Amino acid sequence: MQFQVNAAQLQNELDKLATYSDVPSPAVTRIVYSDADLAARRYVKQLCRDARLEVREDAAGNTFARWIGDAPGLPAIGTGSHIDAIPNAGMYDGTVGVLGGLEAIRALQRAGFRPRRSIELLIFTAEEPTRFGIGCPGSRLLAGLLGESDGTRLRDSQGRTLDELRTAAGFSGPLSSVALVPGCYAGFVELHIEQGPLLERAGIPCGIVTHIAAPASLNITIEGEGGHAGGVLMPGRHDAFCAAAELALAVEAAAKSTGAIDTVATIGICEVFPGAVNSIPSRVRLTLDVRDTEAARRDSVLSSIRKASESIAENRGVRIQSDLVNSDAPAACDARLIETLSRACEAQGLSYQRMVSRAYHDSLFMARLAPVAMIFIPCRAGVSHRPDEYASPRAIANGVRVLAETLAELSAG
Repeated sequence: MQFQVNAAQLQNELDKLATYSDVPSPAVTRIVYSDADLAARRYVKQLCRDARLEVREDAAGNTFARWIGDAPGLPAIGTGSHIDAIPNAGMYDGTVGVLGGLEAIRALQRAGFRPRRSIELLIFTAEEPTRFGIGCPGSRLLAGLLGESDGTRLRDSQGRTLDELRTAAGFSGPLSSVALVPGCYAGFVELHIEQGPLLERAGIPCGIVTHIAAPASLNITIEGEGGHAGGVLMPGRHDAFCAAAELALAVEAAAKSTGAIDTVATIGICEVFPGAVNSIPSRVRLTLDVRDTEAARRDSVLSSIRKASESIAENRGVRIQSDLVNSDAPAACDARLIETLSRACEAQGLSYQRMVSRAYHDSLFMARLAPVAMIFIPCRAGVSHRPDEYASPRAIANGVRVLAETLAELSAG
């Protein structure tokens, strides 16, 4: 079945959504529960209502826009993504899965298709870890991996709690009410830009994700001894930053030691105290992200890093403390949905390749509730999380056509 995608309208909607930002174009900054985020939500919700979808929100702000099927009692088919954006980001990450998901539904409507199972578009309340230091809080709540106590435990950099911020944004009710029942969706399919260069490099329009890597995150504090940069001689120093530098190299070595291309480790934040040119650093705070498609292999890297920390602390006379923020299980995409996506690509005359998602997405946590799959489309040079992030209208339209074909097959069952 051929579906007509209105690529021009979809691009206009993506362009409009990008204007809801705390920084000037072409960059996008849209932090969860900010004024820009709430304005963007209002815009997307109105588009959903214009498409005659029933819109509701939960206590965390996750948004559900449902096209009621002919058998509304059956588990629905879900699609969607997120619209929040890290500071100084681009306009396609997440948003293609939301507005592209909406356009897939509209394409089905234009074709006169009637779903047996309801089709539901999800706009997850946040995917990025910017505000609370943990990724995907919205889908984690839906999967029951966060709960009532996290409303006061999770805080932003100003000390404001999740409960304070969601209430101020107009989302009330107990967080315990957010969790969904496993099996509430018969399947969930997320459309997303690849955030890597493989599809563009190979000239392939679609990627079908088979596995989603999962992160483990650590906050690491290194306590040394400060002093005057000229007054303390080298043999007597306990420089926290030198210990941090050694630990950073140990992290890199641990990730490389597995020999697996899917093992990656990153120290993304390094805060040095007191931060003066003539003062020996007395304290360093690091954030560590380790990812893999195999939990055991990832955890072996964490074990190696812990051993290296102990050795560095002893040799340099510093104290190193590591606090685990999260350690999530990887997800395998559902074999039946992968085959459905394969048939959809073939029906639309599009070549595809199966691939691993090394970035994690809300689908990682939706896999706790339902069979999941992901469609990747090429993005220019693999660039993401930057203002020059770009996916062409043609690439987006291809992904939407595959998604529409997939939603049609799944919702008819």
